[in-house]
Amino acid sequence: MATAARRGPYFCGIDAAMDVVAGKWKSLIIWELHEHGTRRFAELRRGLPGVSEKMLVQHLREMEADGLVHREVYPVVPPRVEYSLTEHGITLNTALEALAEWGQDRIRRIGAEKGAPGAA
Repeated sequence: MATAARRGPYFCGIDAAMDVVAGKWKSLIIWELHEHGTRRFAELRRGLPGVSEKMLVQHLREMEADGLVHREVYPVVPPRVEYSLTEHGITLNTALEALAEWGQDRIRRIGAEKGAPGAA
């Protein structure tokens, strides 16, 4: 499946990458699917506290169009839909690992660990 570029032309690789992961939830969806494997919609939503149903649906559709997420619909009653990372999505997760490490260092540096005094 070809990726669905939403804009362009791009002037560098970071520009193209940010177009695909723009939005608070996309990188977190990738992380959730990487950590837990194939997930149903409700499982994804529970794993991403604070995401609205509308935003999760929108991001999943965009990520499917970009070739990052595979949506499998099973012909059963009630319908069952599962989401998983494609090979392309796995490579993006690998690319995001260095950013996640940087973020972990930042969390420690500023004292924003979950449960720490003053942490949200």
